[in-house]
Amino acid sequence: MGMTIAEKILARHAGKDVVRPGELITAPIDMVLGNDITSPLAINEFKKIGVNRVFDKDRIALVPDHFTPNKDIKSAEQSKLLREFAREHQITYYFEVGRMGIEHALLPEEGLALPGEIIIGADSHTCTYGALGALSTGVGSTDMAAAMAIGEAWFKVPSTLKFVFNGKLRPWVSGKDLILYLIGKIGVDGALYRSMEFWGEIISSLSMDSRLAMCNMAIEAGAKCGIIEPDQITLDYVTPRAKRKFVPVYADRDAEYEKVYTFNGDEIEPQVAFPHLPENTRGISEVGEVRLDQVVIGSCTNGRMEDLRIAAEILRGKKVHRDVRLLIIPGTQNIVRQAMREGLLEIFLAAEAVVSTPTCGPCLGGHMGILANGERALATTNRNFVGRMGHPGSEVYLSNPAIAAASAIAGKICAPEEVA
Repeated sequence: MGMTIAEKILARHAGKDVVRPGELITAPIDMVLGNDITSPLAINEFKKIGVNRVFDKDRIALVPDHFTPNKDIKSAEQSKLLREFAREHQITYYFEVGRMGIEHALLPEEGLALPGEIIIGADSHTCTYGALGALSTGVGSTDMAAAMAIGEAWFKVPSTLKFVFNGKLRPWVSGKDLILYLIGKIGVDGALYRSMEFWGEIISSLSMDSRLAMCNMAIEAGAKCGIIEPDQITLDYVTPRAKRKFVPVYADRDAEYEKVYTFNGDEIEPQVAFPHLPENTRGISEVGEVRLDQVVIGSCTNGRMEDLRIAAEILRGKKVHRDVRLLIIPGTQNIVRQAMREGLLEIFLAAEAVVSTPTCGPCLGGHMGILANGERALATTNRNFVGRMGHPGSEVYLSNPAIAAASAIAGKICAPEEVA
């Protein structure tokens, strides 16, 4: 009996021939990640361990991105703690304002997340890097502290669910829609502590940006990780960027899956998740009349170049509705630069949108777009819990960038065809 991708990665790292679901193992870590919210806690715990140095200054990434540029004194103090820790331990991959990005857009771009690796991060959306064929998962700050000290972590081997998407994508449908549709079918706990493997001709046709968006939201189904087997698209993306040697891992053809789900992509239209859970999905044709106060295009889910190009295609020559605030947040500084070269920023500004420096800000209700009581937002982010983007009396809807851009023009949730 063969192994799934997650099982093979864990077995290889643990030095075992075979691992099985439920087994407890210890494995070395290829990269440890923290941000300005979670790293201060980890740093304080690290100091209690009693070691003098981190296990490897080239295997830790610190990215202040949630409350940056610093929104207040407390966030400034937290960022200062990261900065001083990075200097003290000579951490190579410390990214601050001007050199930073939203962490889960930045690490793939920088070649710091690679196929076949184990990556842990003190942020739940660390599962993003499964799009590159890595086993990547979120951990608590104490686990991050231990990993920075010894370079290892413990794991319970997850069982694996297989999701097969056959057919072809309909217009304006992306990886974001596939994962929203999937979560709508299985629920926010439908993959609890499982590894999710994504397969099928549709997955093979997805761009890397769309794959990253899809794996980013595996955690919204409760998963330990989401993984797409590396192919030529993966290798073309990672090879010129890779900061380390890597060895891709592939599932055995006789791998055993807990359950296999098969979907017909021809039936999947652009999706919208209604408040207050990502599982509350509807096809765009079923949305009805939903007026908006704010639209956010960005985040670690949909702040990449493909997302900005799609938004610009729809916004070109049009204006944002007078009752709507449109916030566009590129994922990294390099994405800002590329968008500027392509003229996308001019399109956004001409449409009367606001373009921000890379930040997680509004996604978690941190800053740069907080909602007031009774306000309603459509966002390309990954969560729409009660109070997620501000006041508990506000509402957040989730969609892909095409729906978001069109809706900013119309002042209500709509399909791109409605504003063409």
